[in-house]
Amino acid sequence: MRIFHELTRRSGLHGDPHPVRRTRAGQARLVARHVTGTVTRNPFLARGSFDSLVIPHPRKPGGVEIYTDSLRTALGSSALVLDSGINGTPLPGSVNFDFFTSAFGTVRSRRTHARCTEIAAALEAETGVQVPVAALIAREVPKHTRLRALYRSLLKRRRIKTVYVVVAYFHQHIVGAARDLGIRVVELQHGAISPYHLGYSYPGRPDVADQPDELWCFGSYWTDVAELPAGTKASVVGASFVSPLSPAELAAKDPRLVVFLSQGTTGPALLEYAAALVSARPDLDVAFHLHPSERSTDYALPQGVRLSTGNTLAVLAAATYQVGVSTTALFEGMLLGCRTAVANLPGHEYLAPTIARGDSALIPTPAALAPVLESLPRASAPTTYYAPLQLAL
Repeated sequence: MRIFHELTRRSGLHGDPHPVRRTRAGQARLVARHVTGTVTRNPFLARGSFDSLVIPHPRKPGGVEIYTDSLRTALGSSALVLDSGINGTPLPGSVNFDFFTSAFGTVRSRRTHARCTEIAAALEAETGVQVPVAALIAREVPKHTRLRALYRSLLKRRRIKTVYVVVAYFHQHIVGAARDLGIRVVELQHGAISPYHLGYSYPGRPDVADQPDELWCFGSYWTDVAELPAGTKASVVGASFVSPLSPAELAAKDPRLVVFLSQGTTGPALLEYAAALVSARPDLDVAFHLHPSERSTDYALPQGVRLSTGNTLAVLAAATYQVGVSTTALFEGMLLGCRTAVANLPGHEYLAPTIARGDSALIPTPAALAPVLESLPRASAPTTYYAPLQLAL
C-alpha cells in the first residue's frame, strides 16, 4: 500500500491521500506526549481484565470515532482500547504504544536487498516512475518485526481472545501478532472497498499472510464487491452512524445545493468540475466540501463556489446532488437520497459497480455535468450499502 501511494503520488496521478502537516513545535510536543505516554498510556499497565483489544480509526469527527463506537459500547470494560495519538486525538481512557511506534520507525536496516533493486527496476520499466522500494523496505520491515514482537507480548500478557481493528492493512504488525498466537481478528469496515483497493482485493482469493479472520461490513454490497483473501470471511453488521432520511427530510432537501466531495488525491481536478458547473448554472448553490485531511488553504476557489467544512453527513442530508470520485462519502450520500455524479478522474473505477447498478452516473468531462444534473440517478436500494446496525458479539 505504501509503495502504491508513492507510485501514484510520484507519477502525478494522485495527491497525498491523507497528508500530515506538523511544525517543529508540533513535532516536539508529539515527542513529549510519546515519552509521557510510556507511563500514563502504557497498555501493559492498564488496570482491569480484558477479553478484547480494540484499535479504532484515528479520525474522529466531532470527537466521535464512528466505526467502533457501538462495538466499544457493547464490549464495555471488557475491551482494552488501543488508540494512537500520532495522527489524531486518542479516545479518553485509551492506551497506546506511540513511543515505540515512532521509535521503531527510525530504525533502518543496513542490509541491501538485491530483490528490492530488481522490484524497483521492474516497476520503473512498467510505469516509468522511480519508487524507493529499498528505502521503504529498510524502514518498514524492521518496524514491523519489532512491533509484532511487542504486540505478541501484550496479547499474551493481557490474555486477549479477540482483536477488533479498523484499517487492518496499516496494522499488520498487530494482526500478525494475533495470528501468531491463534487469536481471532475482526476488521471493521471503514471506507469504500472495490476490486481496485490493494488492502482488500486479492483476485482468485489466495492465502495471504497477516489478514483478519473476519471483515464486518456496513451492508451486503461490500461483502462480495472484491475478492478477499482466502482466510477472511465477510459478513454484514450494519452501520450505526448513518441512516436513511425520512420522507419529510427528503422533501426538505435544498433543490439548489450541489456538493462536491473533495479528497486529497483528486481535489484540484474535481474543482474544475465545480468551476464548470457554476459557470453554466450560476443559479445553483455549489459547495466544495473538504475531506477531513484537507485545509481551506489548499484551494483557491473560483467565484461562485463556496467552501464547505464540518459534518459531512449533515451536508449531504441537505443536498440534492453530490459529485465526487472515489470517496466513501459518495456511498453515504446515496443512502441520504442524493443524486450522484462520478467525475471521470483517476480512482473513479471504485464506483464502477454503482454505475453499472444505475445508482450513479459517470460524467466524462467538467462541461458534461450541467446538462445532465437534473437527470442524475438516485440509488434504488441504498440500504445495501448501509444496513441498520445488527451487531452480535
